[in-house]
Amino acid sequence: MRHALVNDSRGTVVFGIVRPCAHRLADGLRTEWMAHLCGLCLALRADHGQFSRVVTNYDGLIVSVLTEAQTERAARQRRTAGPCPLRGMRTAPIARGEGARLAASVSLVLASAKIRDHVADGDGLLRRRPLAAAARRVAHGWDRAGARTGAELGFDTAVLVDAVERQQGIEMLAGPGTPLLAVTEPTETATAAAFAYTAVLAGRPGNSAPLAEAGRLFGRLAHLLDAVEDQPADAASGAWNPLTATGTSRAEARRLADDAVHGIRLALRDAEFTDGRLAHVLLTHELGASVDRAFGTTACAHEGHGGSGTLGGPARQDGGLPPGFGQQPPPRPGKRGFLAGCAVFVGLCCTCRICCADEYEGPWSRKKREGCCDRSDACDCCENCDCCDGCSCCDCG
Repeated sequence: MRHALVNDSRGTVVFGIVRPCAHRLADGLRTEWMAHLCGLCLALRADHGQFSRVVTNYDGLIVSVLTEAQTERAARQRRTAGPCPLRGMRTAPIARGEGARLAASVSLVLASAKIRDHVADGDGLLRRRPLAAAARRVAHGWDRAGARTGAELGFDTAVLVDAVERQQGIEMLAGPGTPLLAVTEPTETATAAAFAYTAVLAGRPGNSAPLAEAGRLFGRLAHLLDAVEDQPADAASGAWNPLTATGTSRAEARRLADDAVHGIRLALRDAEFTDGRLAHVLLTHELGASVDRAFGTTACAHEGHGGSGTLGGPARQDGGLPPGFGQQPPPRPGKRGFLAGCAVFVGLCCTCRICCADEYEGPWSRKKREGCCDRSDACDCCENCDCCDGCSCCDCG
């Protein structure tokens, strides 16, 4: 769910591939998306304390979105949250309930995996034994906290933990000729379990199978896109990368990514939703845009922004050549370690940059992000941009 199984260097994939462009979501859906994002953040705080809010992530909220999409809307599913620095000290309606708590449980368990991966790699300050020991204690606490909340909801987080543990063993054995999908399998299994359980929470057992399939493909896509985006930097630093290790070409990775997006669309058609508009936009259109962004093939003019803002990246500069040819993106700055990222995150929160800045640098990934409360309707970059024309296959635009 970028906080999922991490692939910073050689371990688990972190969820964060679904980062909707503020200009692409209609006003109502934009409000709903923010309600789920803030709902996940406050569910973490309510059940696990202030510090746990650092694991709030853009993809984790999809669990909350899917749960609500399958249930009848009731007034108790929303409450008005007080002013928050991340919203520019504004109040806002937020999602609450079992979906938000399940998202919190999954996010905690998978974020703990990311910490352990950083410790195992000796990243940054975690090379020092006292800090590594402290990080392991945090990870252990999050494991227990996520398992506790999961148990209260009837969800066994052991499937997530098992996937994390199997991932490193699979990667150690992977080499040229190893099927790439053998490497992505643990991520697929973890996300399939989380997506499928939203059907249980919503009282729609018939949706479990199609949502498990959607989750499996979502996990595959998360792992693939993370590997694609990290490959230049991993090559420069000598870090492990699934594509490089297995000898998989970017063209083949693109094919697998496009197939996954198509499969998710088909799986969602087999599920029954009370109101599936937001889930549809996030898991079909925005995923397609995420694939384009990762491979540098998007034509959207909202370039240079990520995070909770835009999905667009720079227009192609390779003369229209297929993926895998032409110019390669330059290596991006190395990611920050967990503790250094936490320090930067706190600074961004205290200065309201996460909310109000036009652009800021992601605390851990160093990727460019757009302030999450950008509500500007003045989009002067979309007049000739097909990415903002809405949905041609439905009325979700």
